[in-house]
Amino acid sequence: MRKWWPLVAVCLGAFMLLVDVTIVTVALPAMAKSLDASFTALQWVLDIYALALAALLLGAGSLADLFGARRVYVAGLVLFAASSLACGLAPNAATLIAARGAQGVGGAAMFTTTLALLNSTYQGRDRGVAFGVWGAVNGLAAAGGPILGGLLTQHVNWRSIFLVNLPVTVIAIALTLAVVGESRRTSGARIDLAGMASFTACAGTLTYGLIRAGDDGFTAAVPLAMFALAAVALAVFIVVERRARDPLLDLGLFRNRSFVAVLIGGALLMASAFACLAFTSLWLQGVLGLGPVRAGAALIPLAGASFVVSAVAGRFLHGASPRLTIGIGLLLIGAGSGLQAVLDAGSSSTAIIPGLIVGGVGVGTSIPVLSAAAMSAVPPQRGGMAGGALNTFRQLGYALGVAVLGIVFRGRIEHVLTGHVADPHAMAGAASGGQAPRLPIIRAAVASGLNEVYAVSAGLGIAAGIIVLALFRTRRRTAERPAPEREKAAA
Repeated sequence: MRKWWPLVAVCLGAFMLLVDVTIVTVALPAMAKSLDASFTALQWVLDIYALALAALLLGAGSLADLFGARRVYVAGLVLFAASSLACGLAPNAATLIAARGAQGVGGAAMFTTTLALLNSTYQGRDRGVAFGVWGAVNGLAAAGGPILGGLLTQHVNWRSIFLVNLPVTVIAIALTLAVVGESRRTSGARIDLAGMASFTACAGTLTYGLIRAGDDGFTAAVPLAMFALAAVALAVFIVVERRARDPLLDLGLFRNRSFVAVLIGGALLMASAFACLAFTSLWLQGVLGLGPVRAGAALIPLAGASFVVSAVAGRFLHGASPRLTIGIGLLLIGAGSGLQAVLDAGSSSTAIIPGLIVGGVGVGTSIPVLSAAAMSAVPPQRGGMAGGALNTFRQLGYALGVAVLGIVFRGRIEHVLTGHVADPHAMAGAASGGQAPRLPIIRAAVASGLNEVYAVSAGLGIAAGIIVLALFRTRRRTAERPAPEREKAAA
């Protein structure tokens, strides 16, 4: 059993940082009430964390190559703990958003090093088992966050969802220092600061523009300016990466159809399966009047199905085609989102159970295979960069998904309320944040808005599945080649 303690240390950190992507969803109404936060502020509480993860994962990977993965992982744990404390003590929404951003920086340092630590610690069959467990923890954390958040919010308070990280972080740090060895450092590596800055600017301005568009409209000055800045930052990033000696992201990888398919699949998986949970939580609590625990419990079918299937997938789907496993998993996620788009003013929480189960099966099928598929699609020397790029696209998909679905949700509510209330725009904002009176027209409007969110999520999941099935090319395994070819490949 001693050989698995490094896996425990790595999975503790991975579980915490991924739980914190979705754990706040059930606590949003309590946060809004306690901090007098607007719907836009609630979106930023969700998005700034995922955005920091997405923007800094590749840069943190460069730091790990330069200083060592264990050292960067421990530093990330320390920053994650300090910023979690700041989140738990935040006196207002602005402080909470800033602390969540810092938490995302620490999470990026942790996330980018987990695969590198496992890769350097385990070999052969043990490595496959370690990656399988890591994938199962990923699925459980992402889907189980709302359940844990509901329990802590109702029985303690919303601040406890952040403060609970402190003792777990102490255990993870002590265990890492005791049982995890340092990875080999890359001599002469340079940090691509220009690439990090331009990519962060692109992701940040695009997300901010989308969130502001929900309030001001797409043709308003601020959203248009943000979109223009995002385009400029993206152009700068491409130029910088083409000229950099040690690029943050080798753009040549995008000539590989399989790699592109995995990145798109990872991004749209998060947008389709998890971005909608925030709006589901607002409906469960703000409209149906469920407490945080019951709201979290309503999402158990997603977490349970995801965990069970991911554990099975890691053992029995090891030899299956990643193209089929990921593609079918994404189609199931899309189908699950579509099955939830059946709500009306009289619907209860049980109406979404079939869709949650189907979506959970899709999540559990596809997530454990994504990382291995990304790394197998590129040359071995680019495996770490490929894994970092996948995790970057996953978190960016979540951040942009929350922003886009927020526009869909609020826009549909406002459309339904038009002609029924004096100020549909203001009432839509209150209803989106779960702070409107529970009138029949409000129940109908929020249900309609959520149906629209699920429909868009379904389209994203199905599109992702089709893209992966169409673009991903499965390589022939070495064992299937004639003996001379195997000897040549080994040489």
